[in-house]
Amino acid sequence: MQYNPGWNNSSVNLLHVRAVGPSDTLHYIWSSIGAPTVLLVATASRSSTLCVNWTQLLSPAPAGAIWIDPPSSVVYSTAIVFTKVFEYSEAKTLEELFYPTYDLSDFSWDSVNHTLNHTALTAEFTGIPATDRSGSFSNGSLAFRVTAYEASGRDGPLPSLLHTANSSKVEFVLAGVVPRGNSSRFVLELATVEETGVAQKLRSTRSIDDEYTPTIFEMLSLVAKSQNDSSTLSFLQWKATAYGSQTPRREDSIQCRSRGLQAANWSLPVSSIVHAYFGEGVGSTYTVSAINISFGGEDGKVYQEKRYLSWSVLLGFGQPPKDAFSPLVISIMAVALGTPMVMLLVGSCVVLFAQRKRYSEYEPIN
Repeated sequence: MQYNPGWNNSSVNLLHVRAVGPSDTLHYIWSSIGAPTVLLVATASRSSTLCVNWTQLLSPAPAGAIWIDPPSSVVYSTAIVFTKVFEYSEAKTLEELFYPTYDLSDFSWDSVNHTLNHTALTAEFTGIPATDRSGSFSNGSLAFRVTAYEASGRDGPLPSLLHTANSSKVEFVLAGVVPRGNSSRFVLELATVEETGVAQKLRSTRSIDDEYTPTIFEMLSLVAKSQNDSSTLSFLQWKATAYGSQTPRREDSIQCRSRGLQAANWSLPVSSIVHAYFGEGVGSTYTVSAINISFGGEDGKVYQEKRYLSWSVLLGFGQPPKDAFSPLVISIMAVALGTPMVMLLVGSCVVLFAQRKRYSEYEPIN
């Protein structure tokens, strides 16, 4: 993990996570410049490096300020931008009342350098609105907690996402933010940038197994697939739940819904590192799509009571991890399904034996 490589100033945040494989390198570039963003770049070289022209990056025209060297080693690149947070409540007429939007490109962000943990491979981007007219953030903050992985495994805290070495996790957190309505609910808008010839699909998978995330049976994935050979290039994956506690339990679950994937009809922040890497072709050469993730039950009271919201999403390259039944669940299912069969078989044998014994008590008729 590298913080602001080649720059000795912590007034802005750029975090580079580099994972080297046998014949390739995966680059994750996180930044709060413009809006919280992560660039995902896969290369076919073990020696590919990130290059940043900081003077150009912090200028009004940042196009071309970020690149991978050698450029010919890049085989795939994409970006995810966390753009806005909406807050709304339902009036008695069932109409949705929206409050002024929190534009994340207008937030002021703390230095990530103070939160870097090179052992746990974690970091935290924490911010508040540059102008907080409502005072909602007077004792609160919004954060994106980043976790990188060295190997496959499963997170301990809920929602206990399964991960691989080709993935990372980001946790969206609202803590202590005062809602502007009595039954406020929040919506996180995120945008994706894909190259020409790459199509995205939103998938929902349901399972009867809730061993790792109790009472949650739905997993959602946003996958990017090549239109040429249908191979999966990258993904976002999350459980259909958020939580209202720093130490989440089943009863802290907050309803989470996705509001569909659609083409973005607005422009990304010009100062975003997306423009620094992809150039001016964002929106023409590259496709920008958006999806909204909403949090809150029917009455929005969970956040009102806890003043805490946490939502975790996994992102990475290739196919998203697939949950499977654990040996414990398989054993329980085997016992549950096998016991009635054994009892039925034993019962049939007992009945047949009893009938045979009863008939054998009579003498044969000559």
